[in-house]
Amino acid sequence: MAVPQGDWDIVSSIGRTALGVTAGRAIATASPDPLVSDPYAAEFVRAAHPPQPLPTEPVDDALWTGIADYVQLRARFFDDLITGSDAPQVVLLAAGLDARAFRLDLSGRDVYEVDQPRVLAFKQDVLDRLGAAPRCRRRPVGADLRENWPAALETAGFDPARPSVWIAEGLLPYLPARAEELLFDLVHARCAAGSRIGAEHIPLGDLAELSGTFQTSEAGEQMGLAVKDVFSTEPRRDPAEWLAGQGWGVRVERVADLAVRFGKRMPDVLAGQMAKTVLVSASL
Repeated sequence: MAVPQGDWDIVSSIGRTALGVTAGRAIATASPDPLVSDPYAAEFVRAAHPPQPLPTEPVDDALWTGIADYVQLRARFFDDLITGSDAPQVVLLAAGLDARAFRLDLSGRDVYEVDQPRVLAFKQDVLDRLGAAPRCRRRPVGADLRENWPAALETAGFDPARPSVWIAEGLLPYLPARAEELLFDLVHARCAAGSRIGAEHIPLGDLAELSGTFQTSEAGEQMGLAVKDVFSTEPRRDPAEWLAGQGWGVRVERVADLAVRFGKRMPDVLAGQMAKTVLVSASL
């Protein structure tokens, strides 16, 4: 499976986007009435020592306020998808600095975190220093999504015969079209009845527009990232339509509608393309 860029850690290439998302969770956590509470997010950001400092508390900045609001809406959607299922296995694809194994009560469940070994090593070091204890059976899977990650997942204990929940949060926009299609093919082949899938999908035209917006705004500069080098704007199939064609029951919800449901306002800086993002949930 081909994904853009080579190997990376948490302060380079795609890893920088994970760090920016984590800063968004930290800001949201420190804000009034957050939709997610992640006490580890700020610690991850501080420990990474990014070349460009990232905020970990609310700031008077429309861009970071917008990122924090978007990130917490998206995170809450996938939190609810996981906690609303009783599937014994949870797979977080490109898990990054996700802390669900620690901040959600997933007792009795196996949570597999699939990501680059260097990203997971950094994450583990911070968690160890904090004395953090998972609220589940947490199983880090150091694997490259360009390689034979299903074998690594199954070696770590994943059982395709048991129901599972798969989360692709903040992943698809960075995959070339063929890599995204292969990802869904591989996941679908490992899902037993009772499984669920959650994915974030930015329609192609909106993704191209979003990439342009980030290039002309200060977002890339503030994150220390050339967004055009990591987003893939190749034509691709609609994952919701494909899943439905494979027999999945599919629901889609725009982030803008999610904001209304939770009483959050999408700031003007993100009210265009990102508010159109589709969050997909599918049940088998």
